[in-house]
Amino acid sequence: MLLEGIETLLVLSEAKTMSKTGSLLFISQSAVSKRIHKLEKKLGKKLIEPQGRYVRLTHDAMALIESVGPTFNELRGQIHDQSMMDNHKTPIHIDCSETLIFGYFSDLLAAAIQQDKHLILSTNHTPIILENVKSGKATIGLSAGHLPNHTGLLTFHLFDEPFYIISQQPLTDLPATLITTDLSNPANAYQSAVLDTLGITPLMQLDSYHAAARLALSGAAAALMPLSIIRGLGIHSAHTHSFSALDALVRPVSVCVRQKNYSINRVQQLVKTLCDYKPPLL
Repeated sequence: MLLEGIETLLVLSEAKTMSKTGSLLFISQSAVSKRIHKLEKKLGKKLIEPQGRYVRLTHDAMALIESVGPTFNELRGQIHDQSMMDNHKTPIHIDCSETLIFGYFSDLLAAAIQQDKHLILSTNHTPIILENVKSGKATIGLSAGHLPNHTGLLTFHLFDEPFYIISQQPLTDLPATLITTDLSNPANAYQSAVLDTLGITPLMQLDSYHAAARLALSGAAAALMPLSIIRGLGIHSAHTHSFSALDALVRPVSVCVRQKNYSINRVQQLVKTLCDYKPPLL
């Protein structure tokens, strides 16, 4: 019961609402509420407070998540390792960065799914991808952006994706301001230092490269854009600008997997297929 409550609290911390938490756990909203109430009673602490249609986690809840969250996810990953079997019917869940599917890997992954009907795809931001692989929710992670130095996972660097500046108007010099992605995302945070060195101020930070590209092409402001989005959207070269000062600003593309899962032949072959991929040039 205690582990059940902790799992529910961890999901609630990301989902923000009881209803979405229930959907993710495949239980009713009332069951979510009961699990949290039982955990509060067991610990003798208030863990959540209502905030409109959302819930707010208390300081005690945040401290609990910080303390037991990593251990709980590791335990869940080890349990998942024990259940993995090297046969053709074992589901392999690949958690991917949306932009990488959009700009590079759609054909490769589609071909893999046609060969293996037990492949499952999902999309997430890189920090969530790492947590999902660690916990066993995902078998393989295909991520974009800088990874922490110590992930506890097998990681394979595929390639470095270049950035360009997208603008409706012609550019001869680096602009003073740019629309960027969300730089509070740990996988993107490194971009802040590079932009600061170049004297560029993030004009607005969006959680979507697609939205940033559309705003740039509509004339709102120039935007910093990875090659995958430029390829996926088919942005014309007239609106795509390359500057040598941006050469150091790249987005690492990586595959991560738990060591135990990598010993499974189907998983290993899929990882090798991803590692052999050669990105097209602009």
